[in-house]
Amino acid sequence: MSASGTDDGFVVFDKVQKSYDGETLVVKDLNLSVGKGEFLTMLGPSGSGKTTCLMMLAGFETATNGEILLDGKPINSVPPHKRGIGMVFQNYALFPHMTVGENLGFPLEVRGMGKSDRETKIKRALDMVQMGDFINRRPAQLSGGQQQRIALARALVFEPELVLMDEPLGALDKQLREHMQFEITRLAHDLGITTVYVTHDQTEALTMSDNVAVFDDGRIQQLDPPDVLYEAPKNSFVAQFIGENNTLDGVVKEIKGEHCVVQLDGGELIDAKPVNVSNVGERTRVSIRPERVEANKSRLAEDAHTIKAKVLEFIYMGDVFRTRLKVAGNENFIMKTRNAPDQVRHKPGDMIEIGWMPTDCRALDFG
Repeated sequence: MSASGTDDGFVVFDKVQKSYDGETLVVKDLNLSVGKGEFLTMLGPSGSGKTTCLMMLAGFETATNGEILLDGKPINSVPPHKRGIGMVFQNYALFPHMTVGENLGFPLEVRGMGKSDRETKIKRALDMVQMGDFINRRPAQLSGGQQQRIALARALVFEPELVLMDEPLGALDKQLREHMQFEITRLAHDLGITTVYVTHDQTEALTMSDNVAVFDDGRIQQLDPPDVLYEAPKNSFVAQFIGENNTLDGVVKEIKGEHCVVQLDGGELIDAKPVNVSNVGERTRVSIRPERVEANKSRLAEDAHTIKAKVLEFIYMGDVFRTRLKVAGNENFIMKTRNAPDQVRHKPGDMIEIGWMPTDCRALDFG
C-alpha cells in the first residue's frame, strides 16, 4: 500500500481531481494505490471527499482530471456495469418485489449466466452470510441486519475481485453493527477480495481495515495501518479525529533528536516527541492519548517531567477507570487506567502529578 499511486496496485488513483462546479475541487490531486486482497477504509468527516472517491471508482461519478486504474487498466470511460465491481450501500438497495434468491440472481442474469450456474452461486453466497433458509423471502420480511447480509451476498454472488462499501452498517444497532464488522472482515479476507470501505466511524475503521486513509478537505491526511494511525498521528487533524485525545498548547523550548521539551502556555515544562515541529520557539499543540497518561511515577523515567493535575471527576467504567483532570488550564484532560487490584481510585479534589513517556506525547502542528 502506498499513497504515491506509482506502484503496481490493483486499484490506483493517479492525480485524480473532482469538481462539481468547475471551480471548487472536492477531491484534490488524489494519489492512492490499493493492493490486491487489501481491505482499505476511507475515513473522514462529512464533505471530506471520501464518498466522492468511492463513487468515481464505481463509475457513478466522473473524474474531472487524472486517471483511475483497475488491475492496470484505465476505467475512467468504462460504464459502471462493465467494471465488475460489487457494491454495498447503507440503504441495502434491494428490489422489494423480488425474493432474496431473485435479488441475488439479478446480477448473474444480466451477465448472461445460465440457470443452474446461477442457482449454485446464489446458494454459495447465501451460505457465506448464513442466510440460506431465507431464499424465498422478500426484503420486507427481513430485519435490517438480515437485509444487510443479503445486500452483502448480492455484492459477492458474481465473485467480483473488488467490492466497494459505502457506510454499509450505519443503519444497524450497536451490537449488530459490531458483529457485522467482524463478519465482513472475515469474508473479505477468506475470499481474498479487495475491499474499499467508506465510513466516518473511527472504531469501525480501526477494527476492520488493513490500511486506513484519513480524508479531510479533499486530501488524504494520513494513510497507514490502524495501529500506526492511532499511535503515531502525523498532524493535529488526524490526532483529533482518530480516537480520544488530549491536547495542550505551548512553545518548543528545546529539540534533541527524537526528544523535545515544550513549555506550555501556563509555564509548565513537558516532554514530547517532535513530529512536525523543527524549530525552537515554534508554536505547537501536543497530543497524548488518555491511556498513555501515568499517575504512577514508577512507570516513568527518573528524569521525566511531571505536571500537576487536579481531579475533577472519577468515572468507574468496569474494565477501565476514566479520570477527568484539570491540567494546565484544560478541564477536559482525560486519564484512562486499567481496573487492576492495585490501581488508585482518585477522588474529585485530589491534587496529583502526572507524566508520560516522551514517545507517547507528540508535538504536532498548531492546527
